[in-house]
This record gives sequence, structure tokens and C-alpha cells, in this order.
Amino acid sequence: MLETTDQDDLAAEAGPDTLRFGEQEQAAGFVLRIAQLTAFERFFALFPVEGIKISEYCALVGIAENPGVRQGVLADFLKIKWSNMTKLVRSLEDMELIGRRIPPNDRRSVELYVTEKGHKLIEEVGPLMRDTDRKAVSMLSDEEHAQLLTLLRKVAGWPQADAAGEAAEK
Repeated sequence: MLETTDQDDLAAEAGPDTLRFGEQEQAAGFVLRIAQLTAFERFFALFPVEGIKISEYCALVGIAENPGVRQGVLADFLKIKWSNMTKLVRSLEDMELIGRRIPPNDRRSVELYVTEKGHKLIEEVGPLMRDTDRKAVSMLSDEEHAQLLTLLRKVAGWPQADAAGEAAEK
């Protein structure tokens, strides 16, 4: 017969708020992953735009900020498999938010650009995205939010940004 302890009884009754993970609770990767999923749950619940996925919107902004970016470079940065990136780009094209062009100096590659319709969407959705992001991390003060972004950029290996969000010169 199996014996149980008070500790076993506590674990059996544990819910998401009371589960413990020992040393994993001190592992940056574990905490970062749980924080990412929690933030995404909040963000998706608040996402204000119908008909476009968050991943598509993020790619659209990336293309707008980097006109002529090649699809593979964007996929590598966003950590998206190339096959999934092809579907994402096709979807943005079908919505007439982006276009593709072949550069004259390299006929084998394809550059991406945002259409007028895409720029209008970014202009309309940008403030909503910022507001939604802020609500998703509303438990943080402005200072904590800035500190979190600084630390996450550092972990991601990105250049540090100034207060306006621009990458600082090294």
C-alpha cells in the first residue's frame, strides 16, 4: 500500500497558483518562458484587430521599418521557420499589405515592402498595439516596464535602446 505524506496531500490539492518547481523557479529560461506565455495570453485577450494575426502584424511592422528586407533575413530575426514565413508573407500579400520585388542586382532574392494599405493599417493599429501591450503588463510601473525591456533586449542580444526606443550607438 502506498503511503502519503502531508506534502503529498498539499501537492495533490495544488493549483496553478501554488505549484512549486524547485530550482527551476530560479532558471531564467523557465521563468522567461512562463512569463512569455502569460503575457501572450493577456495580450491575445486584449488584441484589438480582427483579420490579422499578431505575428503578421509584427512582420508587417518589421518590413515597414526595414524596406526591402529579404524574407529569409526577417524569418531569421523573428525566429520563424522559412516555410512558415512563406505562408505569413503570402497572407500579408493576399491582404494587399505588402508586396515583393526582385532586386536588379540579385535576381534570385526577393525584397519585401509595405503597400499604402499596409502603412495605413500600421498607422491605425500602432496606438492600439501600444495600449494593448501596456495593459498586458499593467502590473509593472513605467520604470519596471522600461527595465524589463532593457533586460529582455540584453538577453535577446539586441543593441540597447534609448528612451525613445531607438538603438543606441556603440
